[in-house]
Amino acid sequence: MYTTTLSTLKKHPGSKLAEMFTGQPKLRTDSEGRFFIDRPGTYFKYILEYLRSNQVPTQCIQDVYKEALFYDIEPLIKQLEDSPQIFGELVARKQFLARVPNYSENIELIIRIARAEAVACRRSSVIVCVVRTEEDAARCQDALNSLDMDKKSVVKFGPWKAAPSISDLLDCIQMDVEAKGYKISFQPHVAEKGFRFKSHDFFYKFLFTWW
Repeated sequence: MYTTTLSTLKKHPGSKLAEMFTGQPKLRTDSEGRFFIDRPGTYFKYILEYLRSNQVPTQCIQDVYKEALFYDIEPLIKQLEDSPQIFGELVARKQFLARVPNYSENIELIIRIARAEAVACRRSSVIVCVVRTEEDAARCQDALNSLDMDKKSVVKFGPWKAAPSISDLLDCIQMDVEAKGYKISFQPHVAEKGFRFKSHDFFYKFLFTWW
């Protein structure tokens, strides 16, 4: 529960927060007339601090950023986007992943395969092929065909045109799967047969632990 003034809430007229308290209030109230906003109260204190004193938070940056987006407080959004945490995510990592074809779809595919293989198992695994260049993709084709003949599902990432390496992409995959609540790790996948090069250069096994 927070106490503040109407002028503080309406400090930025174009924001969603200001609109909530402009004209006839659009929010529910409790038996004591207090307004209810269905958002995490923990981070609203940082929103209020900014509205009161223009103090940009230095804690819980990612979570406060989500709240600033919800309330559409444009000046706070822009200042948070200049912070190392948000800048690194939006400008560096997200821009890199945008150059990896079908990245988001492949993340979902990894999860679907892992869940399908989890029946009565403590762990399940998914083979991932990561190729940075067209040349790497050509080198891997025979191996992919061999795995397909063995009826093994492989999720292929790349190629891409950006500076980050294969290990950078592997870290991104792990981060984004873990962000969905899964416990995973990865290791090089060593093929038993049919590979005419070091398979661990491009093939990795992602391990899901369920319990």
